[in-house]
Amino acid sequence: MARALINVPPKAKVGDIIEIKTLVSHPMETGYRVGLGGEILPRNIIQTFTCAYNGEEIYRAEFSPAVAANPYLAFHTLAMETGTLEFRWTGDNDFLLVETASITVE
Repeated sequence: MARALINVPPKAKVGDIIEIKTLVSHPMETGYRVGLGGEILPRNIIQTFTCAYNGEEIYRAEFSPAVAANPYLAFHTLAMETGTLEFRWTGDNDFLLVETASITVE
């Protein structure tokens, strides 16, 4: 089962540039490795990550089989209003993980 760690500053001033960090724990498999019985292990990767700030997408990443297990992302955005950040990871085998974080902008 996947688990996410998210770091968003709880407060910011209007116009501040804030750093957002995410780390997701996921059992990644490239689809190229051979198992103990000689069979190819099926691919199991996170394909996309998005972050929306009050419903507007502000960041998107698309991954390939070469992505590291437990992908870590750090990015910046402008704090303009109090609201909610929604983080969404999607992947193979109908994988979906959605988390939210709040920020107060003064």
